[in-house]
Amino acid sequence: MATYKQLLAEKQALEAKIEQMRVEEVAGVVEKIRGLMATHGLTEGDIAPKRRRGRPAKSGGSTAAKAALPAKYLDPKTGKTWSGRGRAPAWLGKNPKRFLIAEEATA
Repeated sequence: MATYKQLLAEKQALEAKIEQMRVEEVAGVVEKIRGLMATHGLTEGDIAPKRRRGRPAKSGGSTAAKAALPAKYLDPKTGKTWSGRGRAPAWLGKNPKRFLIAEEATA
């Protein structure tokens, strides 16, 4: 019966042999892939997916741009408008009621 140390030595030898066989097979596979790429005129860019940064694009749904919201506020000096969403413009000041556009004027 084999001892514990003998079994560990056999395990190490087997793992080394496994790694050596893996290296040889991988080299053969890589060479085969390179040959196929050369035969078909492919590059790495054709094979590997392109990495994109940022958020992924939306999937499905409508691709049309959102319609602009109607203006609620109007700066009479410059003619600039604001829909009431997002960051308030500086010209609105502390009393935004004075810049409100009348409801009947927008309809």
